[in-house]
Amino acid sequence: MDFKDYYKVLGLSKDASTDDIKKAFRKLARKYHPDINPGKGAEIKFKEVNEAYEALKNPERRAAYDQLGQEPPQQQEWTRKPADPDGGFSFSRDHTAADFSDFFESLYRHQGSRPHDMANAPGADRHGRIEITIEDAYTGATRQLDLRTPVLGRDGSVTFEDRTLSVSIPKGTTQGQHIRLSGQGDRGIGQGPAGDLFLEVTFAAHPVYRPDGKDLYLDLSIAPWEAALGGHVVMPTPGGKVDLRIPKNARTGQKLRLRGKGLPGVAPGDIYATLRIVNPKVETAEARAFFEDMAERLAFDSRAQMGG
Repeated sequence: MDFKDYYKVLGLSKDASTDDIKKAFRKLARKYHPDINPGKGAEIKFKEVNEAYEALKNPERRAAYDQLGQEPPQQQEWTRKPADPDGGFSFSRDHTAADFSDFFESLYRHQGSRPHDMANAPGADRHGRIEITIEDAYTGATRQLDLRTPVLGRDGSVTFEDRTLSVSIPKGTTQGQHIRLSGQGDRGIGQGPAGDLFLEVTFAAHPVYRPDGKDLYLDLSIAPWEAALGGHVVMPTPGGKVDLRIPKNARTGQKLRLRGKGLPGVAPGDIYATLRIVNPKVETAEARAFFEDMAERLAFDSRAQMGG
């Protein structure tokens, strides 16, 4: 029996609010309702949407789904009732039609009583995100994380446990990488082991750098004379200052590579600096005379490539 992802059916993430769940259900129920959208495909989708809503609309049922979403099946039968006045759809038990899947039936038959083989069921894994800075990825960091997780008792009752975890971010961690905290997911039932917590790492927006894997990209401003004459400039990076050589006659858009200066690791990343020539403001007579002298002395047509 396949696991059913009720959040995916409703187009929601696991941290969706009760209001989000209700809004998504109403939108999809109207879209696939047989009176509006006849056809076998729409009917199937309508049943899936209703089943997902029934599983997630009630906090205790939702907690049971998150905790015990892959229990073995037991056969029961359900049938749809007419639409309720506010545009939703409700269900009542019947023994004439199997509108709910075996997965649904298997899951919720255990909320009132627990069979012997679930006395020591393992806890569910949890998934979340944790944000760090690019500088954190160079040095490693520690973050405090507050969690609230449901705890399902042997009698089917649900309580919530608040915890604070200290999460170590290894040096060289990249955006999108997952950190696994063993045993920090939902608690198991009875002597069942706890699930794991998986945290996806995201980088806070940076004013200078754009990450791509272990590589970093930035736009580097240089003066016209630095572009024309070339030379060396000191460029700060998250790992410290570096000496960067600017080639003669450099142009805007030219990309320079600093090997091994990206995020650290067994194979460290690179930094790519895209040159951007920035002209100084002409605010004094001396500066104006300087540019006028260049205009007279240099045979330079900035639009020559346009022809004509």
